Order: sequence, then structure tokens, then C-alpha cells
Amino acid sequence: MKIKREDIRNIAIIAHVDHGKTTLVDELLKQSGVFRSNQAVQERVMDSNDLERERGITILSKNTAVSYEGVKINIIDTPGHADFGGEVERVLKMVNGVVLVVDAFEGAMPQTKFVLKKALELNLPVIVCINKIDRPEARPTEVIDEILELFIELDASEEQLDCPFIFASAKAGVAILELGEEQQNMQPLFQTIIDYIPAPEGDPEESTQVLISTIDYNEYVGRIGVGKVDNGTIKVNQEAVMVNAHEPDKKVRVKINKLYEFEGLKKTEVTEATVGSIVAISGIADIHIGDTICSPENPVAIPFQKISEPTIAMHFIVNDSPLAGKEGKFVTSRHLRERLFRELNTDVSLRVEETESTESYKVSGRGELHLSVLIENMRREGYEFAVSKAEVLYKKDENGKQLEPMEKAIIDVPEEFSGTVIEKLSQRKGELQGMSNSSGGYSRLEFSIPSRGLIGYRGEFMTDTKGNGIINTLFDGYGPYKGDIQYRKQGSLIAFETGEAITYGLFNAQERGVLFISPGIKVYSGMVIGQNGKAEDIEVNVCKKKQLTNTRSSSADESLRLVPPKVLSLEQALEFIDTDELLEVTPVNLRIRKKILDPTQRMRAKRNSQNK
Repeated sequence: MKIKREDIRNIAIIAHVDHGKTTLVDELLKQSGVFRSNQAVQERVMDSNDLERERGITILSKNTAVSYEGVKINIIDTPGHADFGGEVERVLKMVNGVVLVVDAFEGAMPQTKFVLKKALELNLPVIVCINKIDRPEARPTEVIDEILELFIELDASEEQLDCPFIFASAKAGVAILELGEEQQNMQPLFQTIIDYIPAPEGDPEESTQVLISTIDYNEYVGRIGVGKVDNGTIKVNQEAVMVNAHEPDKKVRVKINKLYEFEGLKKTEVTEATVGSIVAISGIADIHIGDTICSPENPVAIPFQKISEPTIAMHFIVNDSPLAGKEGKFVTSRHLRERLFRELNTDVSLRVEETESTESYKVSGRGELHLSVLIENMRREGYEFAVSKAEVLYKKDENGKQLEPMEKAIIDVPEEFSGTVIEKLSQRKGELQGMSNSSGGYSRLEFSIPSRGLIGYRGEFMTDTKGNGIINTLFDGYGPYKGDIQYRKQGSLIAFETGEAITYGLFNAQERGVLFISPGIKVYSGMVIGQNGKAEDIEVNVCKKKQLTNTRSSSADESLRLVPPKVLSLEQALEFIDTDELLEVTPVNLRIRKKILDPTQRMRAKRNSQNK
């Protein structure tokens, strides 16, 4: 017989990037008494990974739980970035409702639409939380209309349209039901969750069914599967069978070694868990997302939606530059292979394929940010390797025509820059689909553009809008191939010989373009040390010393004025590299280089490609 667990609520917090999900979870944790009154708590406590804290974005979904008036609320904080959409799709299978957080100024954004669409497709009830109502330019009443329009556009049912609205300032730790009410604490949000989100239900007498929705990884215990108990009871030392809806032949006998439930930010060991509980299971080596843990006598897999396919790929290659192996701890192809395949333990949206060469692996992901986060994590762990320019993954339709991934780009820019942005995106095969003027002298532009048209564009966009533009993109399916795009107008300045860069050599080179390096930096033949002002590549000798004679003294060098170099960040370097270049990544440095270092061979290869 099905029962409702009235003492549990399972919710996911979903939103566009930067609308305040993680800060909201912080406040729910604080106000439910998870922390001691005198405990020092860092902000955005859920963003546990260094990269998440630095960039202010959530990359991996996190589980936590709070108690309010005797009810345990399991909360899953999800990423807002389109590149990590694979995380959001999965965790929604664990919950019975969602809290949609929307910025009171920015309103409904592309990712708001994406995550809301996923929630509505699963028939999940939605509580709308309009956050940041204390922003000076907040416009909560207009945002309500925008969100209701979005619900209608996404074919929401009558019940879904009749959702509660909460107004909050997560930073100040307050929530209210009506604008203008006295603000005290988060209690109105807690109460709305308990009143509006249905309690999980299932049959505790049935045979066990637990669908694994996320995977955690720990060096000591290996893979940890996290999922909700749909039916029955799961116990420690229980014999079980692992099956998967997408793999009918899969039947693996397993034993439940350890069971955990979430309490605040910790996992607490339990001996058993029943219907509605979100549990973590350790001790099963090859547990994967989408697996269902069942009783051996009745193994029935729970249907599970397939994860969206990757749209972009890069090659991760063993570093073979003249400076290889000097700065990294892990440099061999075995190290690289192990690390990339280990990433698949936790990142479902990633694909890693072996290539004809044992030195190179093709890694595919959901976007440039997705792959750049992996690269940054690896270099921090001491890995040294090279990556190629990101390329999109094409498909063929039934008639054999080439299809390419398309993106919807929503851009907010000051009106004076909108002409430049439209011109640049049109050159990259973007089609302007809508333009509106919002408050404060900003224009909102909506484009449909091939994914490859956005590769390498963000840096240029920030320069063109003097840092005032905001660009948000969302994968929008596959469309017909739009034709060739010229990525880079400028060529590279290439070091002519191996050695150390010297002021005199750099002074002569800086007249040709923008330098990426300063004196004293080690360079090698074929390394890119700057950007040429013109379209072609030029070789320059930055190790060249001035010939000393009786009339020339070395102290005259000190008067040479060098323009400060443009030091590229990882994202900028990935955007800058061209198809015949690689980015050498080490824990200490990022170096751009030509794939073919020898200038004669490089010229020959270029000639051959032009003659084809």
C-alpha cells in the first residue's frame, strides 16, 4: 500500500546562473539551526570546490538537508550554467518539487527557461522565489508577469500556473509572501515548501527500488551513488541487483556495504532507509547514473531520461614541447588517460574517446566553460598536457546533409554598443531574432547562432562592450550547416629560436603587434609570443641581443620602454588559439604554440593544405 512520508520534502533549487541559489541555500541552512550560533561559516558554503568559490558559479549539484518543525527538507543545489545542464536534468528525478529562483532585476533568462522546462516536463510543482528584491533597480512586479508568460509559453498546466510566489533577499536572510510586508526571516519560504511541495510517496512493503541520480567520488571509498528510495526499504548488508532502463541486459548482483543520509552538510551513516529518503550508497565499484538498485526477486528498472549529448570537442594531448616535463607532476599518456577516465565517474555530460594515437584523447563536453573547468582542475592537480582548439560536433540528417549545433544567445548591452555586437555576430553567421530596449539604456538582443560562431567570441565581446555587456547562451538543437566562418582576423607572432626573451628582442617585436610575454621568459622555436596586427603569422627573434661595440653600451638597453604584455587567462588562451595551434597547459604556465614547431615543415604543411 502506498504511503506518504509527511516528515520529508525533497526539493531542488533551480535558476539561471548568478541569481542567488547558493546564497539562498546558505540562509536556509543557517536559519534551520544547522550551524552553532558561534560557528564561523564562509559564504556560499555549498560551493565546496576551489574553482566554484573563485568563479562564483556552481558546477556540481550538491545535496544537503535541513529540518523545520519536525519535517526534514532534502535540498539539492543545482548549477545554473548551460554547460552543466546535464547535472540539472538528472537531479530533478530525485525531487517532488522545485524552487525557481529569479533575479528581481534581470527577470527570466535563458537558463531560467531551460531549467523550468525540464521541471514542467516532469510535472513537478514550482515555487517561484523572486530574489534580490533589495537591489536598487529591482522590478519584482514586472518580473512576475515575465515568469507567468514563460509558464504559458512552456505549456504549463492550470495547477502549475497557480504556483505560489515568494519575495526574498537571500543576502539579508528574509522572505515575504506579499511585497511591502514586514521582513523578518526565511520562515515564509520554509512554510510554503511544506504546504505546497507534496510529500514523497511509495510502498514500503514492495521490493526495493532506488534510482541513482548523481555520483559522488571519494578517494577512500570510491564511487558513491546518490538517489531516492522509490519503493521498499534499503538496508546495510542487503543483497541487491543493479539494472538500467537503457541497458536491458544489465543485471549485476551487488551488496549494500554502507548507507548514508544527509544531515546539514554532512553524511550520516544509517542502517536502513525507506520510501522518500535520499540516500548515498558506497561500496559498489561500477555504479552509474541511471542504474536502479532493486531486490533480487523483482528487479524492475525505473525509466530515466537520457543525458543530453555533448556539442563541442577538444583533443587532450601529451605535452611534447621542448619545455615538456619540467613543470608538471603528471606528464605521461598513462597519467592523462587515467585522469580523464576518472572524470567520467562524476561528470555524465562528458565523453572521452581514445584516438589512433596513444598520446591523444578526444574529450567532448557541453561547451567551452565545461571543458575549461576540467582543464583548470587538472592543472591545479599537477597535470601537464596540451589541448587543441575546440571544435563542434556535427551530425548528418536522414538525407546525408550536415547539421551543426545551434545556440540561442541573449545579450544585454548598452545601446551604443548594440550596432557593433550585431555586426560581429552576423559575421559569425548569427541571425538577429528579436531586439528590445530595457530600462537603464540597455538593449536586449536575441540571436540564433551556430555554436562554433561563439567559440572565441566572449573576449572580443567584453572588449567591444567595454566590459558592460552580458551574454547568455543556451543549446538550441541541431540545424543545417551555415557555411564557413573566419575565426581570427589577426595572425600570431612566433618565436624564431629557443632561449630566453630579452628586452631588446621584445622591443623590436612589439612594433608588430601585442606581446603575451615579458623579458626573462623561456621561449622555444614555434611558440606563439604575441598577436600580429595583420592577418598573417610572422616569426620574430625575441632572444636577439644587441651587438656591443665601442660606441654601443649595454646600459642603453635600460632606456628601451616595453608595453606591458597582455597576459592571457585560460579562457582567453582557449579562445585565441587557431586550428593549427595548441595550448600547452602546465601547473605554472600557459603557452600557445604551433602544432608543427619546425618553420620549414610548417610552411610545407600550409602549402599542401592550400593545394588540396
